[in-house]
Amino acid sequence: MNFFLKSVSYLLHPIIMPLVGAIIYFTAAPRFIPEDIIRLKILGLIILTVLIPIVLFFFLKSFGTINSIHLEDTKQRKIPLLLQSIILIIVIKIVIDVYHYPELYFFFLGILFSSLSAIFMVLFNIKASLHMLGIAAVTMFTIALSIHFGMNMITLITILMIANGLVATSRLHCKAHSNLELILGFLIGIIPQLTLINFWL
Repeated sequence: MNFFLKSVSYLLHPIIMPLVGAIIYFTAAPRFIPEDIIRLKILGLIILTVLIPIVLFFFLKSFGTINSIHLEDTKQRKIPLLLQSIILIIVIKIVIDVYHYPELYFFFLGILFSSLSAIFMVLFNIKASLHMLGIAAVTMFTIALSIHFGMNMITLITILMIANGLVATSRLHCKAHSNLELILGFLIGIIPQLTLINFWL
């Protein structure tokens, strides 16, 4: 059980959540999107939201700026979150445009606002759970997609709900967060998505 709960923190790491949201969108969207375009978008997102952050992590770790991929130390969060926000801005400006992919555009915009909210909290030495932020944002986005497209996505939504519980349990088990920090992460993940739904739902 100890190994399983620790594994959850890596398998459902916030770094992959934007990509997960994009995959769900391209899989669920009923409108025609050429497969070549989908592959290019996914590849671009893998490079920008997964590979580049991993490279930046090792770069920052080599300089002693951070010491863990989970960013347990509140003071070490500022630079990684700022870099993540810059990457999300690049994604919004270059990869996902609002005209062709409005739902996905506002999903990434919501994640950007969530990241900026986490940075704001760091200024007050508050450590919201980034794991909860990521999985909560994807869950809310999937629920909204289900309503927007009139699709029965109850199985996927149920899996994501369970994933929320597993992430929370994992972070508590690892003593990485308090209950309040998990709740804060959940809220700053969901609230921007709920707010921006008004622009596309």
